[in-house]
Amino acid sequence: MIKVMFNNTLIAETNNCIAVEGNYYFPLEDVMIKYLGKSDYHTVCPWKGDGSYYNLKAEGKVVENAAWYYPEPKEEAKKIKNYIAFDKKVFNISEE
Repeated sequence: MIKVMFNNTLIAETNNCIAVEGNYYFPLEDVMIKYLGKSDYHTVCPWKGDGSYYNLKAEGKVVENAAWYYPEPKEEAKKIKNYIAFDKKVFNISEE
């Protein structure tokens, strides 16, 4: 089981992560999406495609661009469609 915590708030928990480039990608259904709001920030990865971001809203705090996903990943990254990754500098990500 892999968990994502922000202070004392559980943000995601799953046994179905996909590891890509040192980051865990969590299935959307295992993420507490109520703590995430869409960001206007976007990036481009040469092999994954266009990345979109979420802002974290929990415990009275907002952390911009704390998580990301690829809404239409390129063919090489299709396995992470409908998955979300979290910034390790913001969240405590642990394996149990």
